[in-house]
Amino acid sequence: MISPNRLHRRAFLKTAPALTLMTACTKSATIKLALNWKPEPEFGGFYAAPYSKYGLAVDILPGGSGTPTVQMVGAGSVDFGIVSADEIILARSHGNDVVALFAVFQDSPTGIMSHASRNLQSIGDVLKDGTLAIESGLPFARLLKRKFGFSHVKIVPSPGGDITSFLHDEKFSQQCYLTSEPIAARRKGASVKVFAVSEIGYDPYTTVLAVSGESLRKNPDRAKAMVTAVREGWQSYLNDPKVVNQQMHQLNPTMDLDTFAEVAEAQKPFIERDATRRNGLGTMSRERWETLIAQFKDLGDISQTIPAEECFRLL
Repeated sequence: MISPNRLHRRAFLKTAPALTLMTACTKSATIKLALNWKPEPEFGGFYAAPYSKYGLAVDILPGGSGTPTVQMVGAGSVDFGIVSADEIILARSHGNDVVALFAVFQDSPTGIMSHASRNLQSIGDVLKDGTLAIESGLPFARLLKRKFGFSHVKIVPSPGGDITSFLHDEKFSQQCYLTSEPIAARRKGASVKVFAVSEIGYDPYTTVLAVSGESLRKNPDRAKAMVTAVREGWQSYLNDPKVVNQQMHQLNPTMDLDTFAEVAEAQKPFIERDATRRNGLGTMSRERWETLIAQFKDLGDISQTIPAEECFRLL
């Protein structure tokens, strides 16, 4: 089974199992890394990372629906957390000093899934008729409404990862993760067409490794070692995800190994881009951050422009 939609999953599952990666460096304090969802391919490189090679001992804490990782990082209850770029901007606008260090997904995998039989050609076509299941309060949804309007389509709440309504209604479209729900729908025999939200210019970095500004200032060497280990882990996972998929499957048996393999392959184009080939996995640019900040300012989600260079650090 493929996971529910990951767009806003911020309640920490205290009972979820944690994978402890031990290190030979016994004097190092154990680092807590909080995920914002269950162990799945989007986190594969974090599980593959050779932390002990860089003198680190890391506990990876799986999350679930509603995990408040950005708040956890800012409050210091965890050392590092997985967030999205839009969360960083909103957090900083409220005085939460959280900094992005490594962006796994260079292009956002958020999208809209429709039936191929409708012969839709663009994301705007989805809004011409039928039903759209979407979290209408999300920034990309409000940008869609501003650009195309919702007057010709019936808007209903997003069902998360449930595709039941989609399978039974040809005119039903839904918000999705491009590496998740479409795979589930195809496995059920549906022919789907997907449209990336980046098509309308909304493209935040996702699956972002974040740290508090205070922690980064006090211990920059630890942050650098963490990023180095994570980058190496992601390269290893992209090259061969099989062993790590088996490890994650043990922690999350709701996803079968075939799905782990399929999702791991499907997400590669979102992770490996021209920018990463030039500058390395996890890279970020000031221009991308400035664009996102301007969009949030335009939407009224932040009252003042935030300096892009304060939002991220390349180590």
